[in-house]
Amino acid sequence: MLRTHTCGDLNADHVGKTVVLSGWVHRRRDHGGLIFIDLRDRYGFTQIVSDPENKAIFKIAEKVRPEWVIKIEGTVRKRLEGAERTDNPTGQIEVLISSFEILNEAKTPPFEIDQDKEVNEELRLEYRYLDLRRESMQKNMIMRHKLQQATRKFFYDRDFLEIETPILIKGTPEGAREYLVPSRVHKGEFYVLPQSPQQLKQLTMIAGLDRYMQIARCFRDEDLRGDRQPEFTQMDLEMSFVEAEDVMQLNEEALTSLTKELRPDVKIKQSPWPRFTYEQAMNLYGSDKPDIRFDLAFTDVTELCKDAGFSVFANAVKSGGVVKAMRVPGGSDFSRKDIDELTEIAKIYGAKGLAWIKVTAEGFDGVPVTKLGDDLTKHIGALCKAEKGDLLLFAADQFDTACVSLGAVRTDIARRKNLADPKLFAFCWITDFPMFEKDKETGDLVAMHHPFTRPKKEFEASLTSDPTAAKAEAYDVALNGYEIGGGSIRIHEEKLQKSVFDALKISDDDAEKRFGHMLNAFKFGAPPHGGIAWGLDRIAMIFADAPNIREVIAYPKDQKAKDVMLGAPSMIPEKQLSELGIKVLEEE
Repeated sequence: MLRTHTCGDLNADHVGKTVVLSGWVHRRRDHGGLIFIDLRDRYGFTQIVSDPENKAIFKIAEKVRPEWVIKIEGTVRKRLEGAERTDNPTGQIEVLISSFEILNEAKTPPFEIDQDKEVNEELRLEYRYLDLRRESMQKNMIMRHKLQQATRKFFYDRDFLEIETPILIKGTPEGAREYLVPSRVHKGEFYVLPQSPQQLKQLTMIAGLDRYMQIARCFRDEDLRGDRQPEFTQMDLEMSFVEAEDVMQLNEEALTSLTKELRPDVKIKQSPWPRFTYEQAMNLYGSDKPDIRFDLAFTDVTELCKDAGFSVFANAVKSGGVVKAMRVPGGSDFSRKDIDELTEIAKIYGAKGLAWIKVTAEGFDGVPVTKLGDDLTKHIGALCKAEKGDLLLFAADQFDTACVSLGAVRTDIARRKNLADPKLFAFCWITDFPMFEKDKETGDLVAMHHPFTRPKKEFEASLTSDPTAAKAEAYDVALNGYEIGGGSIRIHEEKLQKSVFDALKISDDDAEKRFGHMLNAFKFGAPPHGGIAWGLDRIAMIFADAPNIREVIAYPKDQKAKDVMLGAPSMIPEKQLSELGIKVLEEE
């Protein structure tokens, strides 16, 4: 037997018992007369002791080094008084070794396993199997496992069926670039890896399986930025005979339940969760995924500034833009350097600059004050509820640019002033998204969510005549500044789906080629249905208090979409490419 107990099992109740333990040498301490070893497995740590009176055992103990794999047999005994460890479940006992076997020696690792020191991420990813031995990473993996397990149980208990959908599917471009998989049997033809199971889960509703969920793998071949991975995991959900309220209430219950079970140490800020329309969220916080753990809401001073003497404000209003102000309580202590740094952040998001006014004991101070005049400055200050010691920051530009750039500044100020309580979970819903938006590169109209999203009833008739005014029956859930889920009520009628395709300028022929299976299915009695998808990687990151999603994915790609551990992507032998009818051309 290689072990009778794990390294996290033993306690004072086991004193006097003979046990067998196996694991990795975490630390080895030679105290002259005795050698202590912290033996580690994923369940915890147990201190084992070698007594010099047993010379054979002591000789082996002198030899072992960190990360060697060993097996010992010994007797559990109480630690000496004062040597107990209250921070370790096994800290009341130790095991006196009577038999010692080295199962495997180990090279010196490229980084320390026994300490959570800062290590170059590329090195960690190259040796991910060693990185995963570290206590913090094992905690992350356990948290993710518990999240998935608890998610499944919640929905299983409410009559949801977990139904697997295929990974090799038909390409139906809907936005992000898809990964192509060539067919050997059908040369010249390709499968794609799914961006999500969206169409398949809708077809499952048409099949009459009215409550579907799946922990689904999804793929997007796009340039990476921030917390994105080419392959990621969704909790995917769809329900028949529901309205938006049904889906939102169930998901609010689910995420509240998961929080209480997996993070009992945190407080949920508000219940029921607050709701903002897309327009309200942008107006107040400059984000459609606002962090509402702290205030710093915007005040619209556009009307006051339309005829202002400060040309920066007046010109923005004349060109159809807005002027947004943000009051920063106690912000007058920000130095000019601080404000310059905040201005650079605003510029990243398209702003031309950032105007500011400080509220001091002597009055208002800042470049705009002399141009605006005392009366208008006081009026703006009163509207913003500014008090002595505050800082007012202004963004004057087109609506999206002004809101988003000031929103980025808001987030950075919260970081600087530690305004976001890490022990507070602030969920909120964002609703009434625009149906369509313009592609930044082409200017073409594209679906903000996806082309199967249902418009709100009052916009159905004007979809083709005034598509940019249409609002969607869509909803996102945000947590602490991250979008963690998004969904909508879907279109279930062929005629309405055609109206959306017409608004997107998708021809009948193109619609038939790309989505013929969906349009045909609608003809056979499709029920009203809707759903949502959670970004499971992102939720795991927040629940684990991890800095990015790579910390909660066992084997992630790096920020260039490479697997540096396995060496992927890699070249494929010419013979294999030939079987697929593929020839790789060298770039000129």
